[in-house]
Amino acid sequence: MVEIIKANPSHSDIIVTLGQQTFLESHGHSASKDDIQNYISRTYNKTAILKEFENNNVHYHLIYSDGNIAGFSKIDLDTTNKNITDPNISKFDRLYILEAFQGKQLGAKLFQFTIELSKKQHQNGIWLAVWTENQKAVKFYQNMGFKIVGAFDFKISETHSNPNHIMYLEY
Repeated sequence: MVEIIKANPSHSDIIVTLGQQTFLESHGHSASKDDIQNYISRTYNKTAILKEFENNNVHYHLIYSDGNIAGFSKIDLDTTNKNITDPNISKFDRLYILEAFQGKQLGAKLFQFTIELSKKQHQNGIWLAVWTENQKAVKFYQNMGFKIVGAFDFKISETHSNPNHIMYLEY
């Protein structure tokens, strides 16, 4: 059984743990070990996650498979992008599924749930940044209807950035 729930501040420890593990699994080889560890420490700590919950436009959701936590998503409503002229658009900021749960269509289910949430909030589309070398993710988003509309350098550290595609799905 698959269950998706809206996260709240009491779930911050779960998001921290999931964020650290899934970022390592998907991006751990994209920069030096020190750069990756510093990024994870800055981004996936309880203080940072709790701060995000203060923003009413930020929504985290957790996905469970047979009672086991499998991943999470984060969406930022009403977040513009210089490559997109449409008003009222969302940023699909994170969609992470633990490796142990990949291949079970959980990412697709969490994706569809998030798209529906964005539409219910009267958004006209949704955009995201995805590492160009993560071909599995790029292909997933293209299969879901996203188009590459720009580029972005994702800064891991002061000395390392990863090239990203900006992808957009108009509703």
